Amino acid sequence: MDFGFSEEQDLLRAEVRKLLDGRCGLERVRKLMETGPGYDPDVWRELAELGWLGLTIPEAYGGAGLGWVDLVVLLQETGRSLFPSPLISTTLAAAAVLESRSEEQKQRWLPSLADGTRVGTLAFLEASDSFAPGAIALTGKPDGDAWLLTGEKRYVHDAGAANLFVVAFRTGGAATDLALAIVDAGAAGVTSAGFPTIDATKRLGTLKLEGARVPRSAVLGVPGAAWPAIERLLDLGAVAVTAELTGAAEAALAITTQYAKDRLQFGHPIGKYQGVKHPLAEMHVELESTKSLLYYAAWAVAESPGELPRSASLAKAFGSDAFTRIGIDGVQLHGAVGYTAEYDIQLYLKRAKWARPAFGDSDFHYERVARLGGL
Repeated sequence: MDFGFSEEQDLLRAEVRKLLDGRCGLERVRKLMETGPGYDPDVWRELAELGWLGLTIPEAYGGAGLGWVDLVVLLQETGRSLFPSPLISTTLAAAAVLESRSEEQKQRWLPSLADGTRVGTLAFLEASDSFAPGAIALTGKPDGDAWLLTGEKRYVHDAGAANLFVVAFRTGGAATDLALAIVDAGAAGVTSAGFPTIDATKRLGTLKLEGARVPRSAVLGVPGAAWPAIERLLDLGAVAVTAELTGAAEAALAITTQYAKDRLQFGHPIGKYQGVKHPLAEMHVELESTKSLLYYAAWAVAESPGELPRSASLAKAFGSDAFTRIGIDGVQLHGAVGYTAEYDIQLYLKRAKWARPAFGDSDFHYERVARLGGL
């Protein structure tokens, strides 16, 4: 396996970095953090025009037709710049439609997700905050040619921005009697609201369904048999978040390294001293180790789906802990000023705190790796 990026992927990285540095640098990010939407709709449209919102959507449905390794390149750059947007959420909603294998559903929803006119997200977690299939309580009852959905989803990524929700609901009493459906934010009985998190560049929210009527044509796949599809979407979410966190960790390391070169103590840069050199070296090793696990997981999405659950869990588990350590060490190596709002390093520590539980924390994923290994 070649872990190097192709010439086209390097070009994509350069183009994304150029656009984000020019249109949404950290000064602009700080301003967006204070706004209601939390992201810049103009830049969102630019990403759509460049084909980056539909990077993994086939060309037949308005996308670029690329793969998840290419998406990793894009997400590492959005993570590096702490770019606020519902990109991961929309990508996961598109993946849910793509994997439904219904041509009518693909034609209906994918073009609008690719051109940015629809913002999608996945609504899975509920009050228990558990990823187990039995934790889904939101019920669906057949009603003629539709399902009536009642319940509440919590911790929904980008709930305030989304106008298309991919909702997991219960069709029966067994733990895996589950289904996925597309729910329009404007439908009767549907309310959603977003709220800021510790990382103000990321938003979560709630989705309430009170007898919301969903036509059978909006149900993805076979009702009652959706758990494998849901589990794969959660794996894709873990890969996507790990991609962003590696980009953010790389930026945190670069910022801290530059500070160690610039900050003088006793007439010398503090980076000259072993007490600073060694943590920087450990941060580098942890970052590179996370990248290796991430690239394998992204490769497995299309090339070896059977390996995706274990590889996604390994990447998310190791990356979550590594980025947290990198964020803490980055702030500490800045000394007392690292905690102040004026310094950018504190923004990356907050991103690490946000990324850690997103799509499963390290405890969840290490336990899953053990379970998948028969332990």
